[in-house]
Amino acid sequence: MRKTMTALATVAAGAAAPAFAGNMDAPAPAPVVEPMQQPVPMGIDWTGGYAGGQIGYGDVDVGTDNGDGTIGGLVAGYDYDFGNWVLGGGLDYDFADIDAGGTTLENVARLKLRGGYKIGNGLAYASAGVARAETDTMGSDNGYFVGLGYEHMITDSFTVGGEALYHEFDDFDGSGTDIEATTVQLRGTFRF
Repeated sequence: MRKTMTALATVAAGAAAPAFAGNMDAPAPAPVVEPMQQPVPMGIDWTGGYAGGQIGYGDVDVGTDNGDGTIGGLVAGYDYDFGNWVLGGGLDYDFADIDAGGTTLENVARLKLRGGYKIGNGLAYASAGVARAETDTMGSDNGYFVGLGYEHMITDSFTVGGEALYHEFDDFDGSGTDIEATTVQLRGTFRF
């Protein structure tokens, strides 16, 4: 009996051996590795505050007299990005020394709204608002301005751009004289 048990154990071990060595089924296919999807760029986001400076040229008409010269100052504001469109508000304060027939434009402050359309890394916009001009001989008065501009994002935190504005101050400080000014300026702003 002992020989029979040994023989059965040997046969059983021999029959089981191929099961330890592998199996007769076809191998499973290798997993397919999908290529990694590249992230889609979200585009430039103009939402946030900004502050910077600007400098340029001003052409001023005081009644029938005309003068021109350098104008420049500080800008600050906040924009909100609506996808393709951007809407914002800001403040500008420009220093000037432009003489027109004995009256010198000394500074211009602006409270502005601007709205524009995104073009790649840039923003083409229109702006309008109220302005306050101060002169050396006629005092100061409020008026309005309208204009166009373009701003280009160099980095996430720095932009450069240009803006052309037309200003009008009717019956300046009750003098009966109208003052008109056109400014063209380059600007640089830090965004935060």
